[in-house]
Amino acid sequence: MQVPVLEKSYPITFQKEDATQLGDYLRKRQGVNIVGMKRVGISNFLRFFLRHKDIISTYISKTDKHLFIPVDLNDLVEQEIYPFWTLTLKRVLDATEQSELPESMKQKINDLFDKSIQFQDLFLVIDNIRQALNLLVDAGVYPTIFFLRFDRLKDTFNPSLFDNFNGLREASHSNTAFVFTSSRSLGSSFPELRSSSSLFSHTMYLKPASTENIKIVYDAYRNRYNLTLSQETEKALFQVVGGYMQYLQLGLIRLDEMKKERPTKSSNLLKILLDDERIILQSEELWESLTSDEKLVLLQVVHQQKVDTSLYEKAKYLWKTGLVSEVSNIPEIFSPLFGAYVQQFEHEEKRKRKSEHLTRKENLLFTLLQAQLGEICERDKIIEIVWPEEQEFGVSDWAIDRLVARVRVKLREQENQYEIQTIRTRGYKLTPIKG
Repeated sequence: MQVPVLEKSYPITFQKEDATQLGDYLRKRQGVNIVGMKRVGISNFLRFFLRHKDIISTYISKTDKHLFIPVDLNDLVEQEIYPFWTLTLKRVLDATEQSELPESMKQKINDLFDKSIQFQDLFLVIDNIRQALNLLVDAGVYPTIFFLRFDRLKDTFNPSLFDNFNGLREASHSNTAFVFTSSRSLGSSFPELRSSSSLFSHTMYLKPASTENIKIVYDAYRNRYNLTLSQETEKALFQVVGGYMQYLQLGLIRLDEMKKERPTKSSNLLKILLDDERIILQSEELWESLTSDEKLVLLQVVHQQKVDTSLYEKAKYLWKTGLVSEVSNIPEIFSPLFGAYVQQFEHEEKRKRKSEHLTRKENLLFTLLQAQLGEICERDKIIEIVWPEEQEFGVSDWAIDRLVARVRVKLREQENQYEIQTIRTRGYKLTPIKG
């Protein structure tokens, strides 16, 4: 049984400023690059924007017909160009079949997809996408394709990719719009794209959510899972997470596990969450996504040192994404939880280097791999066993890879007889060390 999309239940005022801005761009059929720090809540916002029944009439048009086509690159097993375009055509078909468009049009697009699968030719797939989009436009429908986590294609990028995007847009007489999401602006991730800037002529920075919006998300989780937190604990949680969706989700999981004696003060809750391995991994993922200059600025901020003016330009990403904000002209990190992680960063690195013992999640991973000795352990299986509490929220590739890297290091330090092999695009395998 499919779980209903939680974000459909949000009030239409959720992240109203962001929804208004995005709706304005799409009404004008302009391309958008939505940028935010890792796991800040872009996917959460877009599930609301894509699924809420009143979005189009409220933020785009009360009369025009629009079709939203989400293409999540997490669904892309192989980070290659041909599978990417095939997935895109499949999502065009999926969105069409779920719409109220005529059955005859659905059948035509289905035939285009079947032909693409049959011949497995890249140029045919792209041309069939063009034909499918033009069928929609000719029927008076404005298609918008949302490429979620588009920066996952960074390692397989080639310039023709964006030439094809431009071609699809021009073929539909600029009636097709594209929305790309990424943790860095596409202009900085793909410097070759300066000439293709019309595809994403606008960059939206999605910052941590306001307390009002965080409460909307919290209330939705509370109603679905029958959570009961005191008002004092709720307030402490909102203060600690600082509008960061992943911290909110992980914090709720931890509080639900505690059942009794939940903290009512933010300082006590902060200490509890700082010791949670899931929170540590998430903080580490966010930290490792930053450049050395950005890390240096954060260290200066948490130690209440004056930020070196020469670093402002190099670290402006911190302010654009809301990682740092000015409070009474004093820079502050968005979340006390992440601020505390940064503050104890040097100490934490030393502690990790000294410890050879497996943590709880490291042990779960090793036990799983050992139970399937010599066999491939798929990523989905790892998430199911190691992160059962987070399956609904999603676990990043980075978190899995990082956990595996930690276990590898500790196995070597323990002079263990096993080693972990990476099986590209699939998962990992534990094998005995030869010799």
